[in-house]
Amino acid sequence: MSSSKSVKPELLAPAGSLEAFVAAMENGADAVYCGLKDFSARAKAKNFSLQEFEKMLQYAHGLQRRLYVTLNTLVKEAELPALVDTLGALEEMGVDAVILQDLAVWRLAREHFPGLELHASTQMTVHNIAGVKMLERMGFSRAVLARELTLEEITHIRRNTRMELEHFIHGALCFCFSGQCFFSSYLGGKSGNRGRCAQPCRRRYRYRQQDGYYFSPNDLSAIDLLPQLTDAGVISFKIEGRMKSAEYVANVVRAYRQTLDAAPAERSTVVREAKQLLKESFGRLPTSGFLTGTNPDNIASPTLKGATGRFLGEVADERGGTVSFKTRDPLHVGDRIRIQPKSDRAGTAFTIKTMQVGKKPGKKAPAGAYVSIPSTFKGVFKRGDAVFKVSSQQAFTMSDAACRRRLEQARPLPTAVDLKVSLEQDTLRVIGRFGQEEVGADFPVKTFPAEDKPLSAEILRNVFQATGNEPLTLRELEADGLPPVVIPPSRLKEIRREFYHQVGRRLAEGGESHRRRHVQQARQALLGQGSPPAAEPRLTVAVRDLRDLHVGMDSDIDRVRVPLTPANFHSLPKVRRRLQGREQTLVWDIPFVLFDNQWDGMRSAVRQLVAEGFRQFSLNNLGHFPLFDGLEEVQLQTGFRLFSLNSQAMLAWQGLGASEVTTYVEDDRDNLSDLFGRALPLPVEMVTFASIPLLTSRISIRGVKGDQLLQSDRGEGYRVMRRNDLTEVIPETDFSLTGCRAELEKLGVRHFLLDLSYCGPFSPRGKKVLEGWRRGQEVGGSTRFNYETGME
Repeated sequence: MSSSKSVKPELLAPAGSLEAFVAAMENGADAVYCGLKDFSARAKAKNFSLQEFEKMLQYAHGLQRRLYVTLNTLVKEAELPALVDTLGALEEMGVDAVILQDLAVWRLAREHFPGLELHASTQMTVHNIAGVKMLERMGFSRAVLARELTLEEITHIRRNTRMELEHFIHGALCFCFSGQCFFSSYLGGKSGNRGRCAQPCRRRYRYRQQDGYYFSPNDLSAIDLLPQLTDAGVISFKIEGRMKSAEYVANVVRAYRQTLDAAPAERSTVVREAKQLLKESFGRLPTSGFLTGTNPDNIASPTLKGATGRFLGEVADERGGTVSFKTRDPLHVGDRIRIQPKSDRAGTAFTIKTMQVGKKPGKKAPAGAYVSIPSTFKGVFKRGDAVFKVSSQQAFTMSDAACRRRLEQARPLPTAVDLKVSLEQDTLRVIGRFGQEEVGADFPVKTFPAEDKPLSAEILRNVFQATGNEPLTLRELEADGLPPVVIPPSRLKEIRREFYHQVGRRLAEGGESHRRRHVQQARQALLGQGSPPAAEPRLTVAVRDLRDLHVGMDSDIDRVRVPLTPANFHSLPKVRRRLQGREQTLVWDIPFVLFDNQWDGMRSAVRQLVAEGFRQFSLNNLGHFPLFDGLEEVQLQTGFRLFSLNSQAMLAWQGLGASEVTTYVEDDRDNLSDLFGRALPLPVEMVTFASIPLLTSRISIRGVKGDQLLQSDRGEGYRVMRRNDLTEVIPETDFSLTGCRAELEKLGVRHFLLDLSYCGPFSPRGKKVLEGWRRGQEVGGSTRFNYETGME
């Protein structure tokens, strides 16, 4: 493995708008990542059409920069044809990389669009060596690591892999492990994994009569840790913010560019200046996150509001949409402010058009002044609402139209061509190679004995270096064994023009034909209409510990699933006798978070279980597959955290070694109908009851225990549980489709899972669930999640 210290890390900037893209380019980003109108995990950003993206790609390449596209959302079955078309267009353009989450994107790209470089999104929750090594096997070139890792853990991963490692250095943090949050979707169908997060974690909740922003982390800022991150082996420093303004992008990129480029002797001074720039980016309070340790004391402060921007004060008076308050910071006409209510509702933002400073009109107000600012929002604001400044009048000033004019000047980079020239019997043969294409042509010539300067490779290079109007550039020219003759320069120029015209035509035709062929092959590979594999009905019940195993004695229950925790593993000898001959009815569920210091112990436990005759395991992270390397006859099932929202993802899991998959808990009736209407490649289990952990986090919420619920302003209650150094947030309302059993069976569902691990199968609640399942009746106090209302 080559040393990571020899190359300066890439500074990777976000762009959710054209202005932000140009701001990133102008302020020193080495690369930019952005989304398309579809398949982007920031669907609320402006994002870009394929035509816009192609011009942006040309612009970036003209500056020797890179452009990555984020296809990092989960894909519904009906969206697969559009995904195929998108991948074909991106391959033809020559995008620098695709950042992905759904394995449907990975499988289609690997099988049909080999020209695409693949980066694993942080949404894939890769947090250990095994996960990174799995990505290596799958052909990824880069892993965007989970933001929950420490510098020590990143260094440990770097020592054990050649994979490029990317890590966030600045911007908003999620409370939950990325890719594993169901909070927004649970409240209204707006799935974070589909790019539509409504950010309920930023809202206010009440615990023991104390209001707080318990799930709202501060913003990551690793400006002080760039040398340590470089030493740890991170080769790409990523800035979060595709929803942020061009002003934010300009300030943050400039701050980190100056810091990265600073000489060691100047570093402390430059970092101080950079931090001042970052203060002007209107973020939350800064934190180094988990980089400096597993128990950061500054990552979340429940007493601080979860909103971004610079806090100016609270509304002292409101009349007809005009708000009055004492401002802590200077204000100017042209600044943008947001009024944030005390409730957990979203705030309202607007640009200051006019204002009163004291009792007089003014264009600017000093800190400490009492200001009155009119708005068009009547009846929205109340006394006590918080006021934030979210951008200043000195924002990035290039308009969208000016950015588009700049892009129009960009031209595609010329294609490099290698030539081989030979001369035999008055025929000049020219062979050109570019990419995987080759063009050869013979040209008749009249030759004359050379009295001076015979035909040579140097003369031919001087002629063929000029490529005219064709988008080509000569890279290498080979011409050995030329006779001592002269060809008239005018004839050589004619040959050059004619040959390059042929190359240009083949280049245009070849790219289009490649794209058509790849798209056609990919479309043909999509699964057609059909029926899922024939299977006997089966019910699995999930429990929390081995003491509940005797639920499996019920004649209705075919399997019992239990988490493979140290406690359950060590208590196995106590129940081993009861399990004699019934090993195949027990499914061991691997915890989805498995840090490197836990992985060897888990691998040892798995091997011992297999040696004792256990064969069935449920996997919840890519890093779980290597646990079973070298083990035969095991049956691996993917849990709902390994997303199976479409048939291509299911084919991908099958190719990686799974013999069964689980549907996605956020899914809805329409997509499930589309999915089960395909000739699916392997058995499918569906979660039909569960207490879904909406958030799973490495962050510990100080002072909050599971003895009382956290309440939202809407009256929803949530339990906060701390287990195995992880925090889980679970709604008091369970997810249940027991009342839809007949309909699901009609769709083609044969395998069902009732997850009773949170209530226990023998509790009053557990008994009601089992009875509801038997009768096909709904369980009281439950929700159908997105099944009927739909998942966006």
